[in-house]
Amino acid sequence: MAIAPAVLLVAAHALFLLAHEVAHRGLGIDLAPWQTAYAYVVIAAGPLAALVLARLKPRIGYALLALAMAGALVFTVYHHYVAVSPDHVAHLPPGDARPLFGWTAAALAVLEAGGVAVGWRAHARLRRFSA
Repeated sequence: MAIAPAVLLVAAHALFLLAHEVAHRGLGIDLAPWQTAYAYVVIAAGPLAALVLARLKPRIGYALLALAMAGALVFTVYHHYVAVSPDHVAHLPPGDARPLFGWTAAALAVLEAGGVAVGWRAHARLRRFSA
């Protein structure tokens, strides 16, 4: 199973995640401690760990990729588009980083949905061939 699509997707996700962090800082939007922990463990480290695992144990690695990206997607959509807070794209505090915040929030949601699809499809394909 070619890992290239997953690598490209996770790399793009990491870059947009860094840009989104810059927007958070630029707007002074702080996360609660549990949100910060979730963001670092599930959203940032999860996809990277999944890539490493996909090289060693592909079925488990791709399952982890799908799960980590699903967890990231739920968090991203809820906090940026559902819950009314300073982290919601329509309720951002004033600042020059508002456009960056909006674009990166949308890009993260798209990449995370893609990560779910790539991880799930690769896991399912490997499962079919090993059964």
